[in-house]
Amino acid sequence: MATGRILGLDFGERRIGVAISDPDARFALPLHSIDTRAGDAIGQIEALTRAEDVTAVVVGLPLSLSGDHTAQTETTIAFARDLEARLKLPVHLHDERLSTQEAMHLVSDQPGRGRKAKARDADTDALAASIILQAYLDAQRFAAEPAP
Repeated sequence: MATGRILGLDFGERRIGVAISDPDARFALPLHSIDTRAGDAIGQIEALTRAEDVTAVVVGLPLSLSGDHTAQTETTIAFARDLEARLKLPVHLHDERLSTQEAMHLVSDQPGRGRKAKARDADTDALAASIILQAYLDAQRFAAEPAP
């Protein structure tokens, strides 16, 4: 498996959760979220990929529980294509089913639950991005391991 930092994204209409791997692409860490209504989200992602020497991007692919495509699936695929064209980096789609629910559960278990909803939602989006990215990293590592 190639090494280098990988950026993980949980794409949404209002916010994009952002996570990043360590340089050896073994562990995912939540960073922050990007407000898509505040300007050029792809430009912010591009600046981050340059600042962190990112070698690839993983975007969570929202599928229905049955695995079917939805309207959000198609919107996310279009976003990933635009991102890949602008960044000139590989952009991989990875199944994100239940990642947001897992992140919401983890955030609700943290101290300080009385925080404002906006901050809690941003934390949830970044955490969901790290869950997606970690699942991708684990799948890549598993695929690269030799069979027993």
